[in-house]
Amino acid sequence: MPLKNFLKMKTITIEGNLRTGTGKKATHTLRSQGQVPGVIYGGAQDVIFYAAASAFKSLVYTDEFMLAEIIVGGQTYRCIMKDLQFDKVSDALNHVDFLELVGDRPVIANLPLKYIGSAAGVKAGGRLVVKMKTLKVKTLPEFLLEAIEVDVTNLDLNENVRVEDVDLPNMEVLNSPRIPMASIVMTRQLKQEEAAAAKDEKKKK
Repeated sequence: MPLKNFLKMKTITIEGNLRTGTGKKATHTLRSQGQVPGVIYGGAQDVIFYAAASAFKSLVYTDEFMLAEIIVGGQTYRCIMKDLQFDKVSDALNHVDFLELVGDRPVIANLPLKYIGSAAGVKAGGRLVVKMKTLKVKTLPEFLLEAIEVDVTNLDLNENVRVEDVDLPNMEVLNSPRIPMASIVMTRQLKQEEAAAAKDEKKKK
């Protein structure tokens, strides 16, 4: 069931503190102390907080989709990360935006794509070329997944799997349906072999 998938999702816990000052000076002071300002929105009210930069690392520096449980002021907020800001010079994390998950309120998220299966075209000597790593979807929090599996087993040489080929009954996919997500392309060696075979066939005629 989707809810079971939701509860099994990887979750990172971040312990933060409520911010009292939000001006440039206060923000600069926080960052100089190794703290990162953040905001949680989408719930009953916005929560302005900060936490140690190290607390965000496993969430920020990964391609995985995870939930965040942020503990601030004695309350726990279940969220997904929505936006990041980095310093243009030092590349240090400057700010993080989170969306609070409310049960009956749809959310928009970029979910990773996980390609599974051994493609027929690869077995024939082709190469799998991944063109999309995520899908942008709109769904209820209970239907969120760590990854969307895309089976490429039946994908043959010179074939594509497109956005419209993915069956996601509980989600609205926001990407254009005709966009190719992955393709099987011919390798140079295979092209050479086919050209040589065609040449030989022509000589026989």
